[in-house]
Amino acid sequence: MPEALAASDSGDAGAATALQVLRRLDTGPRGLTEDEAALRLARVGANTLPDREDASWPRLLLRGLRDPFTAVLLCLAVVSAAVSAWSTACVILALVVTSTVLRASGEHRADRSMAHLRELVATTSTVLRRAGEDAAPVAREIPVADLVPGDIVRLGPGDLVPADVRLLRARGLTVHQSALTGESVPVAKQAADAAKHAADAVGPGGTGVFGQPQLCFQGSSVATGSGTAVVVDTGGRTRFAAAHDRTAGQREASAFDRSVYGISWILIRFMLLTPPLVLMTNAALRDRGLETLPFAVAVAVGLTPEMLPVVVTTCLARGAALLARAHGVIVKRLPALHDLGAVDVLCLDKTGTLTQDRPVVERGLDAAGADGPEAVRWAAVNAWWTLQIAELPEPDALDEAVLDAADEDDLMAYDGVAALPFDPVRRLSTAVVRTPGRLGTHTLVVKGAVEAVLERCALRPEEARRLTDLADRAAREGLRVLAVATAERPARLRDYTPADERGLDFRGFVTLRDALAPTAAPALAALADRGVTVKILTGDHPGTAARACRDLGIALGEDAVVTADRTDGLTDAELAGLAARTTVFARCTPEHKARISAALRTGGHTVGFLGDGVNDVSALWAADVGIAPRDATDVAREGADVVLAEKDLTAVDHAISVGRLSGGNIATYLRVILSSNLGNVVAMLAAGLLLPFLPMLPAQVLVQNLCFDTVQLAFAYDRPHPAVLRRPAVLDPRALLRFITGFGLLNAAADLATFGVLALALHGRGPGDDEAVFHSGWFTENLITQSLVMLLLRTGRRLFEDRPPGPVGWTAAALAVIGLVLPPSPLGPLLGLTALPPEYYLLLTIVLALYAGALVLARTRHERQLTGQD
Repeated sequence: MPEALAASDSGDAGAATALQVLRRLDTGPRGLTEDEAALRLARVGANTLPDREDASWPRLLLRGLRDPFTAVLLCLAVVSAAVSAWSTACVILALVVTSTVLRASGEHRADRSMAHLRELVATTSTVLRRAGEDAAPVAREIPVADLVPGDIVRLGPGDLVPADVRLLRARGLTVHQSALTGESVPVAKQAADAAKHAADAVGPGGTGVFGQPQLCFQGSSVATGSGTAVVVDTGGRTRFAAAHDRTAGQREASAFDRSVYGISWILIRFMLLTPPLVLMTNAALRDRGLETLPFAVAVAVGLTPEMLPVVVTTCLARGAALLARAHGVIVKRLPALHDLGAVDVLCLDKTGTLTQDRPVVERGLDAAGADGPEAVRWAAVNAWWTLQIAELPEPDALDEAVLDAADEDDLMAYDGVAALPFDPVRRLSTAVVRTPGRLGTHTLVVKGAVEAVLERCALRPEEARRLTDLADRAAREGLRVLAVATAERPARLRDYTPADERGLDFRGFVTLRDALAPTAAPALAALADRGVTVKILTGDHPGTAARACRDLGIALGEDAVVTADRTDGLTDAELAGLAARTTVFARCTPEHKARISAALRTGGHTVGFLGDGVNDVSALWAADVGIAPRDATDVAREGADVVLAEKDLTAVDHAISVGRLSGGNIATYLRVILSSNLGNVVAMLAAGLLLPFLPMLPAQVLVQNLCFDTVQLAFAYDRPHPAVLRRPAVLDPRALLRFITGFGLLNAAADLATFGVLALALHGRGPGDDEAVFHSGWFTENLITQSLVMLLLRTGRRLFEDRPPGPVGWTAAALAVIGLVLPPSPLGPLLGLTALPPEYYLLLTIVLALYAGALVLARTRHERQLTGQD
């Protein structure tokens, strides 16, 4: 095999003639010998995509340990062990192990589900091989994996293209390559080099190398016709594999990852600041030194939400399990479920999502532009008898739409005589029929591209221009247009040829539009209600995409439809501005889709991308969360974070809803735990300045923290208010910091008021009881205020709802009971706690009532700010 073969690729093959390609590959139209094919297979390898290895258990566990929250907890465990707080260290380590195992098991289940979805692009292919140099070539089926560059393959209707090939011969060949380009209609392919300049009767072939009509690519399929081609590239050198390789890189941090890192750094700063501050305060004002170190560490532990990894992982794992069980949606990466809930922009292709990837007849038009049902009838006669007489395996999409719109009795009234099937050079097809009651006469029924039919009609130039303008207006409205003409000829026995397609009588136009997906309109309305903006990134014509949008009720304002080549000269900032105000980007290449998705992220949006083809892989990785249907190409499924049971926007809406419910629970947990913990830390620092003793013993801090953290797990099982579904569930570190600062200070104010209550309750008691009573009073107040925070700061909930308490309500009540019962119980003295005087409970009730009222007012004001109200 010559060295030129190693350097060959499909791009070079498109620029060379067929003879040059054959010489470069050292092959010929008769195919390779078996020995030469075996040598090439050993040199270039099997025609398969690179293997995908599922992550092993150790790798999944290590991936979980890289979580910033987990790193924070591990640091706390080390510090706790350093000061001999072994119980604290053990509890923290147990939480770390639990959350890591939960996350790893969820992702392992997703990997196993994906393994069942992996399918080969094709299994066998028809190839010409020779037993020896002088032997005749034999066509036989071989496994696709055994194909090598230089093989001669045959393609027929329904075949999957097994490699990147250069056509040598083709007859009426059209190919579906939407998986590669996003183009929804079949693309005409030709072997002749002059095909580069031929007009396409079915639809444009895209741009770049995919637009070259003499090339076909792995990942596409034959719609009509047949062809013979030479294999140019196999295995990892195909365009299909190049997209597959893009999924092996390191993707950018998603919305969840960015939020996690931001919140983690907030916690780390607080943790690093708190222990030195406690030590210095006690040393300077109370002359207490290192004996306060365990207390300082306990305060740092109390500030940290130890249950956070467990709550986050449990919320996401339960949501992922619900999606898999109820909707057949596989979440491959658990944090992607949170990203789904945060999505405010969803990018998608038109074909197969908004439309059904099949046309339907809009109406027929006569020569004056009025309704012309006769045009549809004649078009159906052409489609039916061409299909029957030419023995085509199945009608193409346009013919099928015409036949669906016709009356079967009208078709059966004619008797077919001959047929000239469609080919990309003539750009039309002709059926010859006997008309009832017209003995001795044959009727030629011609259907095809507007220009091709009109130039064969007997029309005055001005009439031809008027009809062309009429067709152009329909095309600008996003309709596909077929022209129909007939001609009467004396009956004859000899064959009909394309030369007979002259002097035709124009009958009218048939306009077609894409059939809308039945669930698209309601799903788009539901997404709009959730604050999700839809952007359509398609390889189709802008008019076709705009028509689908109008039919679905998507408002298109000024500059809402843009061809993607307009973005080529824009900077990233300019593209971000254009993407924000544009609804449809037409004629998109894979690079355009990825760049637009990245620009939307740069503009501050959380972006989801729904795609199913090789041309979507880059965009799937550029988005915060990539979504693919189960029947997507293998590389698209591999590159996606979420796999749908089918390409249906309703499934996306379900996934976003579950993501928001999970994200709402996580956000509520963070707000509750961090604001409460911050308030306690501020109160402890203040108490350290006011009291001659530690405001709470380290053991009491840890028990209180353990009780509070344990009941917080209920948030993973809570069902948030439906209001959570109306806006993205975003974890904004700055907004969270403002929230926990405001509500934390409110909590600290309640603690300071409790100090005043305790001062009154302690008045007249002996000094020996002061410390135990203070510890007990604050312990009780802390747990009750924390239970109030759990109930009153839940997202979207109202104070008095006619609903069952639910897991959060029951656990909050249990926490308050522990706060009331533990100090006077037999366990109280073991922790340094004691019974409290009755007057304390009366005064505490007043403080708690004022605190609850302040919480409700503050939360109402906060929600008004979120919704833009005064």
